[in-house]
Amino acid sequence: MILFDYPIHLSYPDYPFEGKKIINTINPHSYCVAKKDKNFEKALKDSDRLIPDGAGIVWAARLLKGEKIERITGADMHAYLLSQAQEHSLKVYYLGSTEETLQKIEERISVEYPAVKVGSFSPPFKQVFSENDNDKMIEKVKAFSPDILFVGMTAPKQEKWAHQHKEDLNASVICSIGAVFDFFAGTVQRSPEWMQNLGLEWLHRSLKSPRRLGKRNLRSNPEFVLDVLKSKFGFNI
Repeated sequence: MILFDYPIHLSYPDYPFEGKKIINTINPHSYCVAKKDKNFEKALKDSDRLIPDGAGIVWAARLLKGEKIERITGADMHAYLLSQAQEHSLKVYYLGSTEETLQKIEERISVEYPAVKVGSFSPPFKQVFSENDNDKMIEKVKAFSPDILFVGMTAPKQEKWAHQHKEDLNASVICSIGAVFDFFAGTVQRSPEWMQNLGLEWLHRSLKSPRRLGKRNLRSNPEFVLDVLKSKFGFNI
């Protein structure tokens, strides 16, 4: 699998949103997971907007295609969509995370985005949702009828869930943003801006959560770099 088989996009969707759009992110880790998970790979490749959320993707674009692209993080997309919701008095819905986190999100939006109508639902924490779980989540979204649906269930579950249920969800934009729920709520501290600017956000998150994210990045980052070099120079190891 070659990285740039993926339809990476470098723009934000304009309002009014035409049709139904699924927005996902790609980074070195999600690329590596998708190599082994075909449903996740399909969910990413079928995205209407797949944004480069990772310094490794920016580096690979320059090496493989000679293109200088800007990183667009899930947090960037979230902020942009909220600005559109504020400007046009839209409805947004948050699906995922804990009740505490969702409450903090709603409180912040009421202060910073007063024109936005917001709703949320915290699904059960399971590796695999039951049919009843899926029906309840879809029912909650339908009842609110949001313009923008943010999904935060961690990757790859969130992307696969949105892809599977796209036709059942009455939202113009469905955006999977995972950790952004916690960043926006303030329950998890994002990396300092200077680390973000240097493309080291992954390192900060690894150091803050070494058991989970540190181990993950120690596996995924070298694998990603090796795949990019193979694609560039045509060698096998």
